[in-house]
Amino acid sequence: MNILVQKFGGTSVESYEKMNKVCEIIEKYKDNGHDLVIVVSAMGRKGAPYATDTLIQLCKQVNEHVSKRELDLIMSCGEIISGTLLVNILKSKKINSILLTGAQAGIITNGKYGDSSVLNVNPHRIKEELEKDNVVVVTGFQGITENGEITTLGRGGSDTSAVIVGAGLSAEIVEIYTDVDGIMTADPRIEPDAKVINSINYDEVFQMAEKGAKVIHPRAVEIAKNNNIILKIKNTLNPGNGTSIGPYLSREIDTYMNNERDLITGVANENNIVQVKIIDCKETIFTDILSDMQQNDISIDMINFFVKEKAFTIDEEKLNCLEKLFDKYDITYEIVKNCSKVTLIGNRINGIPGVMVRIVRALSNHSIEILQTSDSRMTISCLINQEDLRKAVNALHKEFNLSN
Repeated sequence: MNILVQKFGGTSVESYEKMNKVCEIIEKYKDNGHDLVIVVSAMGRKGAPYATDTLIQLCKQVNEHVSKRELDLIMSCGEIISGTLLVNILKSKKINSILLTGAQAGIITNGKYGDSSVLNVNPHRIKEELEKDNVVVVTGFQGITENGEITTLGRGGSDTSAVIVGAGLSAEIVEIYTDVDGIMTADPRIEPDAKVINSINYDEVFQMAEKGAKVIHPRAVEIAKNNNIILKIKNTLNPGNGTSIGPYLSREIDTYMNNERDLITGVANENNIVQVKIIDCKETIFTDILSDMQQNDISIDMINFFVKEKAFTIDEEKLNCLEKLFDKYDITYEIVKNCSKVTLIGNRINGIPGVMVRIVRALSNHSIEILQTSDSRMTISCLINQEDLRKAVNALHKEFNLSN
């Protein structure tokens, strides 16, 4: 079998017109001899009638403390709706097709409602349908436990579903279709000169996804890397070359050591971040605080621990929970709201002299205050005031010549 897995996101299936574009893509690949498995998201984004967030609100309107089990059940309906419509449009075009839920497709999960991990994939039914010359449409974002409970895979779960199914079928390529032309050097809504990256390695795109780029979920990238699957990011309305994600050394191997463009892959950004500083806190008390934060599912980032001060960041949505937790302790702390994080990602960034100097200079030249920094093998992140985000992304994108 010449199996190709294609995933179409919410904006690609948000209307009948968009679904017809999807069908054109499917028909083209089918005519070229591919056996197709199509993974779909729910229709549209927040506010759309059948989007996942809309379905969640249906429950919360009647009970703010809706059961996680029932919440997963209603969330799983979004992909069933879009999948049913897509299959019937395909059939109207005389393209044999069938819809399978995550459970019917053999996706077995661990049973954590709202954020399940996939334990196993048994693609037996998918293979049966492919042998019947069907285009197999699979509902993303969902699976079933060994006890028969429907669970969802968390945000970005349809990306995960597509790559998991691809791995189960030993597919070499999984295509992710969305509303942008590929992975870009920065968010094009912020940086007008952002460019599509033709090819990028798994580690770089994982970091971009982790640091705020929304094109693909980092869990899907990790699964692709572990199974040697090439990912391709394409635009449903402009299905040209897009971005190819794989075990590449760099985007331009022949000029890798001479082209500054290859020093930095891109600039990612995140909003709605809160900086927290705990001052003159005993280590025993601070350890207890960290334990309480773990139990309350409060994740920390950009960690800088010193003798007199502990600084870190959290998501804004966790602030109320954190402040209630702090009320239990006799501590002095500071909260800085409305922060953003801007991150430079590059496979060669580690150990290159002068990179941090250029970052500081570029931001300083635009009167942007750096509140905190953190770095890893291939990232350097700066915490800034949210109002300075656009200026910061523009300045760094220009400083490292990412438009060239």
